[in-house]
Amino acid sequence: MYIEKINSPEDLKKLSIDQLKVVCEEIRTIILNKVSKYGGHVGPDLGVVEVTVAMHYVFNSPVDQIVYDVSHQSFAHKILTGRRDAFINNEVSEYTNPKESPHDFFIVGHTSTSMSMCCGLMKGRDLKKDKYNVVGLIGDGALSGGEAFEGLDNFAQIGTNMIIVVNDNQWAIAENHGGIYKNLKDLRDSDGKCECNYFKALDLDYMYQPEGNDVGALIKTFQSVKDIDHPIVVHIKTLKGMGYEPAIKDEEDFHYSMPFDLKTGKPLKDLSDYQNYGDMTGKFLMNKLKYNPEMIVISSATPQVIGFTPEVRKEAGSQFIDVGIAEEHGVAFSSGLAKSGVKPVYAVYGTFLQRSFDQLSEDLCMQDNPATLLVFLTGIYGIPDQSHQCFFDIIEISNIPNMIYLAPVCMEEYFAMLEWGTNYKEHPVAIRVPTNGVHSIDMEFEKDYSQINKFKIMRKGEKVAIIAVGSFYQFGETVAKQLEDKYGIKATIINPRYLTGVDAEALDALKKDHQLVITLEDGITEGGYGEKIAGYLGTSALKVKNYGFRKEFVDRYNAADLMKANGITDVQIADDIMNLLK
Repeated sequence: MYIEKINSPEDLKKLSIDQLKVVCEEIRTIILNKVSKYGGHVGPDLGVVEVTVAMHYVFNSPVDQIVYDVSHQSFAHKILTGRRDAFINNEVSEYTNPKESPHDFFIVGHTSTSMSMCCGLMKGRDLKKDKYNVVGLIGDGALSGGEAFEGLDNFAQIGTNMIIVVNDNQWAIAENHGGIYKNLKDLRDSDGKCECNYFKALDLDYMYQPEGNDVGALIKTFQSVKDIDHPIVVHIKTLKGMGYEPAIKDEEDFHYSMPFDLKTGKPLKDLSDYQNYGDMTGKFLMNKLKYNPEMIVISSATPQVIGFTPEVRKEAGSQFIDVGIAEEHGVAFSSGLAKSGVKPVYAVYGTFLQRSFDQLSEDLCMQDNPATLLVFLTGIYGIPDQSHQCFFDIIEISNIPNMIYLAPVCMEEYFAMLEWGTNYKEHPVAIRVPTNGVHSIDMEFEKDYSQINKFKIMRKGEKVAIIAVGSFYQFGETVAKQLEDKYGIKATIINPRYLTGVDAEALDALKKDHQLVITLEDGITEGGYGEKIAGYLGTSALKVKNYGFRKEFVDRYNAADLMKANGITDVQIADDIMNLLK
């Protein structure tokens, strides 16, 4: 095997073209063995193996600076830059990280960002009067993101060396959406020669390479643009999932996959009976669409978040729209729909909603338009990678005027809130979809949530009140049990339901027979929900302690370990409560 002797791009440069072809197949084998065992991005990385090998063969990384957009196209890059064994053993992140290697320049987990960052590298190089290549690899799906356009639009103005490699595999996560993709198709069909050319319209030089999975052809292409004195787009046609038939046949499901059988492509775990909020939400929304022609469901390139498979999307027809990788547009678009009298439901991962804070504030909440947002994979139980973590959603969303941010604690309450939110017509509503599994509570939940910021007292106790937010409600019950079993204190348990304010009446009532209020939230405590409680009770004799997470970026964490490190296990909190009472 050649790959065992490649510990840096310099080792790659010693091989012939025929040997490089073997290296590409060896890299694919490593990627498939790793992702089939541990899960991960499959199709995007298989498709850019030859591109990556050719770039590292021609350019002089890390002197020449190569930036990977999204960076789940960076598996081959990691294997070639001294991290082969760590990659095989799942010891490094899926995403580029300068702490891992000098060949990485940014921590990149959100898409469409590479062009702007490359623009900065390009200008910084020029100001320092250095000479090297800046190369940015961006996928066609990422071009639907507004920041990608903003970066591309600036290159010609700077006007010096910049090599923009557009990896065109004709897919985003699901299929591409947006007018730009008609032009990309025209460019592919005309071998790059059609008169209408998006990139040339931005005053960029342009060349097309249809053989994006031919390492020899790519090497010649990159050699022809190396050390160029102006910005150029190298438009490359590749095949998503190249080398693995199941990934080629099902590009959407194999964009990212849980562990799977390598021979068949089937998941190792049968999840057909597994309850999850995504699929259940999708069924709920499809039923609503059938009876309400003035309702629309929106996704920003992630329809699987609500179980909208290709078949479901087809059934929904014009009542479903995918806006592409454009969360800012998704929020503002929802506001416009609500203003027109249509009811929009925008389903989005919490980590990606961070990209649209200005639109949440200015375009939606300031207008007070009644759109409904479903925010998935928030808090500690979301995605445990620093570039995707979403501990910040409570801080971000709950402090905007006019927004109602709801945190259901179980399946019954979630669907009660969802039913209400999809009919509510006064303010924007966001629902923090539980991420700690599907829990059921056998009790009656309200159907009307228009009396804003009213707590629900789940159990009346004494001395200590536990305010447990959303996905941390079941954890709150565990803390209460530990407190009762170990210290004989039966705590009051409160479900706050609303993250946008406090229930003054309920908090005032606690002053009569309680000494301590604790808050539990799976988010950052600094600026979080608990501080609203502490702020209200600050001048009273009632003590308040907020439990959550420190303000930090945490990479590849284990949820249980992170909770322990932040002092929020049931045993730690119960003992802490007793010390505070003393």
